[in-house]
Amino acid sequence: MASILGGSDLKLIYRGAEAEVYVGLWYGRKAVFKYRKPKSYRIREIDEYIRSRRTILEARILRDAKNAGVPSPTVYYIDPSEALLVMSYIDGLRLREYINSTSVDEAVSVCRKVGYYIAKLHKAGIQHGDPTTSNMILVGDGRIFLIDYGLSQYTSKAEDRAVDLILFERALLSVHYKVYEYCMKAFIEEYERILGEEFSEVKQRIGEIKARGRYISRRLMR
Repeated sequence: MASILGGSDLKLIYRGAEAEVYVGLWYGRKAVFKYRKPKSYRIREIDEYIRSRRTILEARILRDAKNAGVPSPTVYYIDPSEALLVMSYIDGLRLREYINSTSVDEAVSVCRKVGYYIAKLHKAGIQHGDPTTSNMILVGDGRIFLIDYGLSQYTSKAEDRAVDLILFERALLSVHYKVYEYCMKAFIEEYERILGEEFSEVKQRIGEIKARGRYISRRLMR
């Protein structure tokens, strides 16, 4: 494994269905190593293509997110043939922990920033795909880094943007329910301010998606 990753002092910090994530040193710098594991159930050539394509896509999105003004990890190295991505390590506190340990005013303030960054991401034609507070890190200068772009894609569809907003809302409801109302209000206000006229269609899609969810829930309960 170390020969594939190419780093030193590697420590596994996450193992998921699609990838393993390590922290270690990359030429003396603390870095994150994301390795997409082979899938034995797929034909080898197809598996290699899928893993390579997803690795390249994530690297490109990280670059374009940064160019759009959204704090994101810097790509140090990419090896598509090994499905390996090496990124800068972001030293800070995950919003999941910060929001639950700070004042209501501070929680509202950071959620307003999140609304700003998600809107900037969407205006750049990028959907994050998993914008939960576990995938956001507050650093010392007040910036909020968005991490884990593994489910991201290039899209400007209102429905895809709406999905991002609903996922963030669900994170607030499930983990930060005490400040949900205040935080979501601040998030939406800032998101709408940055997105502008395009927000009306996103808002409409949010209502439609939630309505579909309620319909499915009622069907399952019968």
